[in-house]
Amino acid sequence: MTLSIEKGSPLEHAEKLAQTIMKAYTPIELPPAGRWHYHQGVFLCGVMKLYEATGNEEYFDYVKNYADSLIDEYGNLLFRRDELDAIQAGLILFPLYERTREKRYVLAAEKLRGLYRTLNRTSEGGFWHKDNYAYQMWLDGLYMGGPFALKYAQLKGEESLVDMVIHQEHLMRKHTKDEQTGLYYHAWDERKTMPWADQKTGCSPEFWARSFGWYVLALADMIEDLPGQHERRKVWKETLTDMLESVAKYQDQKTGLWHQIIDKGNHSDNWLESSGSCLFMYAMAKAMNEGYVSPRYVDHVVRAYQGLIQHKTAEKENGDFTIHDICIGTSAGFYDYYVGRERSTNDLHGAGAFIMALTELEKLSVFQKA
Repeated sequence: MTLSIEKGSPLEHAEKLAQTIMKAYTPIELPPAGRWHYHQGVFLCGVMKLYEATGNEEYFDYVKNYADSLIDEYGNLLFRRDELDAIQAGLILFPLYERTREKRYVLAAEKLRGLYRTLNRTSEGGFWHKDNYAYQMWLDGLYMGGPFALKYAQLKGEESLVDMVIHQEHLMRKHTKDEQTGLYYHAWDERKTMPWADQKTGCSPEFWARSFGWYVLALADMIEDLPGQHERRKVWKETLTDMLESVAKYQDQKTGLWHQIIDKGNHSDNWLESSGSCLFMYAMAKAMNEGYVSPRYVDHVVRAYQGLIQHKTAEKENGDFTIHDICIGTSAGFYDYYVGRERSTNDLHGAGAFIMALTELEKLSVFQKA
């Protein structure tokens, strides 16, 4: 395979984007400013991966400053108590505590853990995505609440949380998987009251790239956080393999990227979306690096990486680095809703996904040899 990466390595591009955003915003100014929120959490998880990859203390300090701006010495913090989204940023608490042993991070994690006790649920025990999305489960929710629960279970020895995450994943797969394509619908409405809900299945009508991307990212990360010999490891590896096999079929042949609506690349108003593409790259690279799948996706991630750098990024003379065509925050809906969503530049959804993906790509031997 011939690699065309003369513009820099994946890690170098990840650092350029992180540095650009860190220069533009102090930690507490990350949009939406002053909030404990998954937008910041996704980006900061990427920044923490850069710290792990480079040892640069600037990255660790940036993440720590965000947490310390919002969490007092008693572990108190303000967050939305009616949605899974509030939990995701809690992923930064574990490496912060491991490094510093500051008790405030564990106390804050305990507060976030408490949400699992109070969130509303479907008749089968599936978490509503938010209170104002009654009886709805969204693919996004697995990443928003799953990895945190497993890491908390490791820290506190709370085995019931492992069973809880397994149950949530099972319900999402049960209700949202399309057997014909192997793809997963964005959302499921148990009561079938939403305008988009199929009256037979309750599913929303489209396969939105970023929502499915959150799911494959979650699985790729959560397998290693299950207890060592847990039987669910095998199930999740098989599920992840099936997911990657399905999504690989819809990769755009010209650019190596994926469309906003995964399976409708032939629609003229559909567009190649950056954050979902990055999440698929991450899951493929992580699965290969961990040995969950064979190296058969190397070509897929190389083409996606090249397409991303060539078609979705730009670098200014002052060194600022941008990634564009990132879909802004999005609810469930019909095709026209998704393709009509605003496209943003350096939105933290896409910036975090980009940094996480490229730090994982850097570990692949094909890039180390280039």
